[in-house]
Amino acid sequence: MIVDAIAVLLGGALLLRFWMQAIRVRPPSSVAQFTFQLSDWLVRPLRRIVPGVGGYDWASLIGAFVIVLAATSVMFLAGWPAQSVLLAAVQRFLEWILYGFMALLVIEAIFSWVNPHAPLAPFVRALNEPLLRPIRRVVPLVGNLDLSLLVAIILLQIAQLLLGVAFSGH
Repeated sequence: MIVDAIAVLLGGALLLRFWMQAIRVRPPSSVAQFTFQLSDWLVRPLRRIVPGVGGYDWASLIGAFVIVLAATSVMFLAGWPAQSVLLAAVQRFLEWILYGFMALLVIEAIFSWVNPHAPLAPFVRALNEPLLRPIRRVVPLVGNLDLSLLVAIILLQIAQLLLGVAFSGH
């Protein structure tokens, strides 16, 4: 349980680092300092092997998968075959991505209700914008109420269910 909590924290920081750089969002200094200090020990050596290509920080993304794989390898020690452990790691990795997006959407919703002018609110909005933009084109405002957050969370939950179905046979 402790290993899992540490893995989720570190993997989440690596995924956030990848997403911030992928969509070119500059984080507030406190977020940047936390994210980079938590993940530099893994990302810097990986960058020597896997350079950033196409404007993406592949070292951060691969580092997140390495963390998932390490946390999942406990199953290997419990007697699972290597192929099953690898598939479980891929599933967990994709689940972490989906949960990360859901968490960002919930945080944005909380900011919009509690304090839309909070210092982190614009940063969280910028992180969510690539997800919400296509939905906002399709889902109109309902009485000045933006339902795109709700629709995005429902779509992510559907993706999570489909992911579970896709990996249930393994």
